[in-house]
Amino acid sequence: MKAVAMTRMIWMTIFFTIFFFAASHAADTKIGIIDFQKVLKESKGGKSAKAEIEKEGKSRENALKNEGEQLEKLKKKLEAEALVMSKEVREEKEREFRIKVGDFKALQKKYASEIRDLEAEVIRRVQKEVFDIVESIGKSGKYQLILERSAVLYYPDAIDITGELIKRYDAKFK
Repeated sequence: MKAVAMTRMIWMTIFFTIFFFAASHAADTKIGIIDFQKVLKESKGGKSAKAEIEKEGKSRENALKNEGEQLEKLKKKLEAEALVMSKEVREEKEREFRIKVGDFKALQKKYASEIRDLEAEVIRRVQKEVFDIVESIGKSGKYQLILERSAVLYYPDAIDITGELIKRYDAKFK
């Protein structure tokens, strides 16, 4: 019994020591919030990243459009010539057409995957650049904590440092 009471007393002492230590330093606590999505939308680096992704996406889209047009032409040609072909030749041409359609669908999936990978890579690159600047802001502004907006339920606008972050990122991006 005495051991349990003694253990409780020690834990309560530790708890109150930590609590009072934290409370005495709470007045010095400086917290900042950043909105990474806003940085992506409004900063030069974010806009450049978005343009890079869109450029690649349009390039892939145009290539798929051309392939789709070729398949459509081939389909019309097969339909027009189907009546004059022998059954064996028609079946062979239809099989070749189905293979090309399968290849086209595989190419669509491949391009979609490449665009997702590119988007993830570009966002990681921007994120690293932004987080390096956030670290710099944290050290120079003597912040104890800087959080991303998506991880916070409520915060006053006064602690939002996204504007400063965008300015510094734009200055670095030049």
